[in-house]
Amino acid sequence: MTRLVNFYTEREHHILGGGFILLLILLWELVPHVIALPKALSLFFTTPLRVLEVCYELVVRNEIQTHLYVSAVEFLLGLGLAILAGLPLGLIMGRSSAADAMLDPYVTALNATPRLVFLPLLILWLGLGIWSKVMIVFIGALFPLLINTYEGVKNVDRVLVNVVRSFGANEWQVMKMVVLPNSLPYIVVGLRLAIGRAILGVVVGEFFGATKGLGAMMAKAASSYQVDIVFVGVAIFMGISLVFTLTVKKIEAKLSRWRPEEAKTF
Repeated sequence: MTRLVNFYTEREHHILGGGFILLLILLWELVPHVIALPKALSLFFTTPLRVLEVCYELVVRNEIQTHLYVSAVEFLLGLGLAILAGLPLGLIMGRSSAADAMLDPYVTALNATPRLVFLPLLILWLGLGIWSKVMIVFIGALFPLLINTYEGVKNVDRVLVNVVRSFGANEWQVMKMVVLPNSLPYIVVGLRLAIGRAILGVVVGEFFGATKGLGAMMAKAASSYQVDIVFVGVAIFMGISLVFTLTVKKIEAKLSRWRPEEAKTF
């Protein structure tokens, strides 16, 4: 009994989260068997088992692999470029008042602009290939990471910075020993938001300007009322988002072991 209690205590978060997901899936599967749906709705309603069947059929016919590969490349390239650009820019803007004054108007204006308005221009400049979608993913993922990193740097305890400086630390040492560790919770939040924005960018880009990719597959299926295929795409995107978000949280937990327990719940 004690072992069972310990097992549950150690994995309570995952058990509750996974159990609630399974409960919702079960309720979704039971809906058409318990509730008499209107004819119009029943034509466009599907169930988890049907979605799994369709997904298996698409895999067997080798139809989904190409779409998944294209979307994965767009997502990884766009998110990777956003991390390479957003993290250093956020750190620089947070530490340099001159850089902050010069770049803040552009960051504020571009962040407030809907990403969709850039898509026609990107298609004109970069064509209907993969790079126009990579750039829309990049634009969507850049600003959450940049702004959260900036806020993290701005909220670093100045006393700690002054103490490290009093021991003769240079700017790089201050950044490495104080700024980055204390900004980590903000950076992680920004990265989690960036993952969601990146997936949104993939979907939007492929909906309006692609022939390949999960978004294009979903758009084509929706136009022919194939709800099962649409949900296959939704499930894959949700799975990708979940895997990347959990990975980021695990990385944060490893990097934050030095922090007090109360700080880890930030």
